[in-house]
Amino acid sequence: MYYLLAIVAVLLLWSLVGSVSSRAEQTPYTVARIEKGYEVRTYPSHIVAQTTVSGPYDRALNEGFRIVAGYIFGGNTKKESIAMTAPVIEEKTKGETIAMTAPVTATIEGEKHIIAFVMPRSYTLATLPVPTDSRVTLATVPEKNMAVMRFSWIRTNSRVEEKKQELLKALARDKVVVTGEVQYAGYNAPWTPPWMTRNEVLVPIEN
Repeated sequence: MYYLLAIVAVLLLWSLVGSVSSRAEQTPYTVARIEKGYEVRTYPSHIVAQTTVSGPYDRALNEGFRIVAGYIFGGNTKKESIAMTAPVIEEKTKGETIAMTAPVTATIEGEKHIIAFVMPRSYTLATLPVPTDSRVTLATVPEKNMAVMRFSWIRTNSRVEEKKQELLKALARDKVVVTGEVQYAGYNAPWTPPWMTRNEVLVPIEN
C-alpha cells in the first residue's frame, strides 16, 4: 500500500514539474481548418535563432539545442538572457541556401538539420542581441500555411519518421500541395512526463 502511495505521489509531483516547465511562450498561429488526421494553421511572420548541424537525428537535435540554448542563455553581445519559447523546431535540409541575417559559411557533410528557437514576440531583429557563437544566426520566417499533425508520449526517431509519413500520406490523399520539408516541433522540456508532452510534425503547403 505504501509503495502504491509513494508511486502516486511521485507521479503527481512529476506532473506538477511538467506543468510548470511547459509554460513557455508559444509561437502564435490561427487554425484555418481541421481535416482528417491533421489541421491547417497560418503562422504569422516571426524571428528564429537557428543553427545547422550534421549527423544522425538524435545527435543533431541535441547538439543544435545546446548551441542555440547557449545564445538565449546569455551567449550574445549583451550577455542578455532571452525567455525560452516553444516549440523547438527541427528541419532536415538538403543544403539549400536559406535567407538569414548572417551567412552560414561552413560546409557540413552528411545529413544536415536546422534547429531553430522562435524568439519572443517582444523582440525585433534590431533589438535582439547579436550571437557571439558564429554557428547561431537570426532569421525572419515569413507568414506561411502549415499542415500539422500532433502526437504525445515519448519522441523517438522512428516515431517521428512514422508521423511524418502519416502526415504526407494524408496530404496526398487530400491532394494538398507540399512546398517544403517536413519539420518536427517539440514543446516540452526533456523531464516533462510523457503523458503531458506535445509533439508535432508540420510541413508548409500551398495557400
